[in-house]
Amino acid sequence: MKFGIAFFGFILALSASGKPPLEEPKIVEKVTPLPVAFDKDFEFRKTKLFFLSEKGQPTSGSARQTTSTLHSKSTSPSQKTATLQDAPITFERQYRLFGAVTGLDQRQRFGNYFDFFWRAKRPSDVTVRLEYRQEKLHEHVQGQEITYRNVRGTHKTEFKVIGDDYFDDGRVIAWRCLLIANGRIVAENRSFMWD
Repeated sequence: MKFGIAFFGFILALSASGKPPLEEPKIVEKVTPLPVAFDKDFEFRKTKLFFLSEKGQPTSGSARQTTSTLHSKSTSPSQKTATLQDAPITFERQYRLFGAVTGLDQRQRFGNYFDFFWRAKRPSDVTVRLEYRQEKLHEHVQGQEITYRNVRGTHKTEFKVIGDDYFDDGRVIAWRCLLIANGRIVAENRSFMWD
């Protein structure tokens, strides 16, 4: 009985936290143009893009080790800087591959990752849509979207084009992300290749 009460309390606490459950983006069957009415109450704050390649990160560490052994044990500032710059990329790769044990598991993680940080200054129903083009599909536009109900504040939305989608159709070559409220585009963030 105590376990049942504790479990019910845990579920109640989760539902009262006010955060919507993490949901996967839905594929947009047909990407249609929407009217544009930019609104200062909606904005993109930051965008994080990451491409996880099956070839792996070029290891410049081995080249640095050979040069450092040739020139005694001193390390130049440029070598330290290069190592520090590689650290976030190495971490992101390890983060994205965490838990992928087999080669098949890893194959399903390779591709493009998009993290969009955005803000709504007033409560509203917001749909975040990623429209993108891939190498092998040329001008064909695909889309994914997630809808949030009555949200306000700063949020993060993640999209992925990975696994078979990536291997069959290639890398994402152009993209744009939209904040949609009341059927209108209220904010936009795009790659420089998007026309």
